[in-house]
Amino acid sequence: MKNKLIVPTSKERVMREDDFIVSKTDLTGRITYGNRVFIEYSGYTEAQLLGQQHNIIRHPDMPRSVFKLLWDNIAKKQEVFAYVKNMAKDGSFYWVFANITASLDARGNILGYYSVRRKPRESAIAIVTPLYQAMLAAEQRAGAKDAIAAGTQVLVDVLTEKGLSYEELVLAI
Repeated sequence: MKNKLIVPTSKERVMREDDFIVSKTDLTGRITYGNRVFIEYSGYTEAQLLGQQHNIIRHPDMPRSVFKLLWDNIAKKQEVFAYVKNMAKDGSFYWVFANITASLDARGNILGYYSVRRKPRESAIAIVTPLYQAMLAAEQRAGAKDAIAAGTQVLVDVLTEKGLSYEELVLAI
């Protein structure tokens, strides 16, 4: 469960070029595996991470609508790429470029989810930060009931304006 007592700070932790953060979850998003780099950047111990919802590292600057998009796509067995701002146990933050896929059994049934994250380009963060801020602001204005739809609409409007799909945008920046 996400610790609501953790206060976000302005301290950024920048991933090293050769680092890959790897984690696996079950069908409900509970962490079943995290590599040493995941443990390092999250600031939690392996024991503190295993069995917890992956949103234990969710930064409050991240719009809920981004996670809805991710979950909708991986539930359909579609690979997803996304820029994500995470929050460590000490309140610091770190950006990642995430690749998330479903783990399948021999019959094609989803067993859980697998994510590999690497250092994002600074130019991409400069683009997604104001987009996420606009999405989050729309979510907050709309209230809890309509938040995800409002944030999603901001994203859809940007994609329509640029003539790109979500995947094309993420991979282009």
